[in-house]
Amino acid sequence: MKPRQKRLAMVAIGLVGLGIAATLVLRAFNSNLVFFFSPTQVVAKEAPTEGDFRLGGLVETGSLQREDDGLTVHFTVTDTAVTIPVTYTGILPDLFREGEGVVAQGRLGPDGIFRAEEVLAKHDEKYMPPEVADALAKAKDVNAQMAGKVAEGSL
Repeated sequence: MKPRQKRLAMVAIGLVGLGIAATLVLRAFNSNLVFFFSPTQVVAKEAPTEGDFRLGGLVETGSLQREDDGLTVHFTVTDTAVTIPVTYTGILPDLFREGEGVVAQGRLGPDGIFRAEEVLAKHDEKYMPPEVADALAKAKDVNAQMAGKVAEGSL
């Protein structure tokens, strides 16, 4: 083999190796990618039916129930338009409270209950995740539109 052919073979092997490495990195990135959805989007079937996603909104006041085991909790997450029941087994963050913002990561079961694997709560008095704030603003707009239609008598 001539030196030129050896160099060409090494470049080709390097490019194949680079392609394989890029494919593995992109697959790992894609499998760890988790999208955020509001309860309204979940009910509208915009959320994935298989795989994890994040559900965010407010913990509905009066919805928090603890089981006897001390670790399993049931609550509902709302964006003021729609509520989704959530169940979580584990230790809740210290700042988790009813009426406060929450983001839960997990998957929606066939029974319509969101089974959270991780629950995140806001970290100070003024913070709310941007996705939750946007979802609440959109839900407030939908509620205002519905109220206007009811007032007009078009519903």
